[in-house]
Amino acid sequence: MLAMIQKRVDKGDAEAMYHLGEQHFLGKHGLARDVPRAIELWTEAAELGSLDAHHHLGIMHYTGDGVEQDKPRGIHHWQEAAMKGQVTSRNNLGAAEDQNGNHQLAVQHWIISAEMGNEQSLDNIKDMFKKGLATKDQYAEALIGYRDSIEEMKSPQREEAKRLGV
Repeated sequence: MLAMIQKRVDKGDAEAMYHLGEQHFLGKHGLARDVPRAIELWTEAAELGSLDAHHHLGIMHYTGDGVEQDKPRGIHHWQEAAMKGQVTSRNNLGAAEDQNGNHQLAVQHWIISAEMGNEQSLDNIKDMFKKGLATKDQYAEALIGYRDSIEEMKSPQREEAKRLGV
């Protein structure tokens, strides 16, 4: 399996680089845990357009997991991914803004990700509403957007996969 992934990496496949980086980060498939190699692979994958690579680089830099903590750099990676539709990065941007006291910006990020089907963002907006930091209209917008997104993603094939535990 690693040989096949490496072939794709050698051909410049961003998603293969992301996947190999993940294996190095976790120390899976016979590879030793190698965080610097994971970061190297994820950085190259991000440059080639991998949204998941941007997302994970954002986590690492924001939290200081395996690298020196650099929150602005982490936020930059999340912004790159979020602008292209990576929903978890959008949720993380909301959390970062909430931590910084920018509650309205946090709610805006969470509305976007809730409308993309992110349940955690919906829960975050609900909590903000309960604290008086989000309006009833914002919460309603997030609820409707979340519902519509979930409905749009339904298909007989997905329901069957869910039933089978896939």
